[in-house]
Amino acid sequence: MFPIVKRILIALAVAFYISGMSIAPALAAAADDAPIEIIPGGDFKIASLNTDHLITQYHLAKYDVINIMVVGFPDGIGVNDITIGPDGYVQLPYAGAVKLAGLTIPQATRLLTQKLGEYIKIPSMSIIIKSYGPRKVYVMGDVKDPGIKEMPIDSLNVFAALSAAGGVTNRGRIKHIQVLRSIDGTMYYKEVNMHDYVKKHDMKQNLALQDGDIVYVPDSNKIVFSEDILPYISMYGLYKNLTD
Repeated sequence: MFPIVKRILIALAVAFYISGMSIAPALAAAADDAPIEIIPGGDFKIASLNTDHLITQYHLAKYDVINIMVVGFPDGIGVNDITIGPDGYVQLPYAGAVKLAGLTIPQATRLLTQKLGEYIKIPSMSIIIKSYGPRKVYVMGDVKDPGIKEMPIDSLNVFAALSAAGGVTNRGRIKHIQVLRSIDGTMYYKEVNMHDYVKKHDMKQNLALQDGDIVYVPDSNKIVFSEDILPYISMYGLYKNLTD
């Protein structure tokens, strides 16, 4: 099964599990019966409205394009516009394959200084991000336009993801939205209350997202008058007009 499809199916199973709902047998089978460890919590951080923190706290990710500037090498180290591959690695002269995804800029600078320093003298080095790779999150459940949403790096948070999906439907449980993150075969989750974020300005409810995160809005199972009752009243009125 394709990894993305499998990931979504597993996430749905986890979301149903968290919500206390039964999982359809077909859904469980689609996940290939793979054992999943479900753990509340995880390394979820509150989204910041200040984008200045990106400079020091930003973690490099796949498809980011970087340049490495070294004192004494005005034209770089022999290669420019270095793209971090889907596996998180870059290919560099001298050092070969080096994994940079997941590292902050200071961490990556120290690592590359160490790796390249074995071959060339490096008085000082800096890493410049030329462009950011696309960040995709999966927004599922009771939203108006569910699916995979590509998010800009400075708007990677739950509220923006829900907005990209057209907002929560009348049936969605806005107070019990699940944010899921898969790390090394373990699915972590955290519940957020976006009602409190919007109405009470509770900033800690709006979590920062990472590439591949899943936002799931469970169904409230409530009756919506305009959707469940009014159409039948209208149909009954039409029927009466036709038969009277």
